[in-house]
Amino acid sequence: MVDGTVCIVAGGGNGLGRAAAHELAAHGARVVVNDLGCEVDGTGSDASVPEDVAEAIRERGGTATAHHGDVSDFEYAERLIADTVAEYGRVDFVCNFAGILRDGISYKLSEEDWREVIETNLTGQFAPLRAAAKHWREASEEQSVESDGDESDDGGFDRQRSYLAVSAGAARGSLGQANYAAAKAGVLGMVRSVSNELIRSNVRVNALVPNGYTRMTETVPEEHRPYTESEMPPEKVAPLVAYLASEAAEDVTGCTLYAGGDRVGVFSDPATEAVGVSPDGWTLESLSEHFREDVAGDVELSRTESYL
Repeated sequence: MVDGTVCIVAGGGNGLGRAAAHELAAHGARVVVNDLGCEVDGTGSDASVPEDVAEAIRERGGTATAHHGDVSDFEYAERLIADTVAEYGRVDFVCNFAGILRDGISYKLSEEDWREVIETNLTGQFAPLRAAAKHWREASEEQSVESDGDESDDGGFDRQRSYLAVSAGAARGSLGQANYAAAKAGVLGMVRSVSNELIRSNVRVNALVPNGYTRMTETVPEEHRPYTESEMPPEKVAPLVAYLASEAAEDVTGCTLYAGGDRVGVFSDPATEAVGVSPDGWTLESLSEHFREDVAGDVELSRTESYL
């Protein structure tokens, strides 16, 4: 189902990304492993990190190349797509696991730590998505013209293309991670928006909320970690990634999906829980009188505890 496809795995040098790269290659995909090779906090750079993963794939009989760079850099993201096309002739799937952590309570969080986390975890998702989308639209239009002179209903492709942006459970709120949570929530809004823009070009765009033991898990003191590596190995997330790269996932788009342990699932989109209507509009006085009991009703209005 992914045999012969060309897949870019951004952030493929460690953890979930590395597991996804190996899974795709094991099913016959040609894999481009991107990574900056930085530490969990985003410092440093090591080109051997993606190369080690690519080499391990090749040693197992797979096809893989390494591409060292920062996907939050728009020029680099364009080059990543262009180099992949130059090497393999096409790009079928991009999944993006690139991310960093710089945790801190909101009133102590530095401007630098806020900006760096947003840059890597949100801009770092959009830059390669924009580059891939631009390439796919141009390629789709060219193939449509070559096939019959008009835009075809299938976008001109022989199969749908796919982009998978990685979010996190922190998108719902996470103590001490205002920067990370904001970036990961932003990924979900980005995916819902761009999936609607690209559906006519026969491109799927989805978000993944993975749950597995990684270097990020190890930033939590051992006694407070939610699970061990054996309990939640990153390899158990990888099959859903491969599924979303495959033709079996045709028309699955605009979704936020979950994978962790033995579970996969689909998240609901934000929805209104309660509505109150006042024919003449609301006032401070009428809201004070009616909001809690008549509008919200049984809806819980104090929600901080759920994020701890």
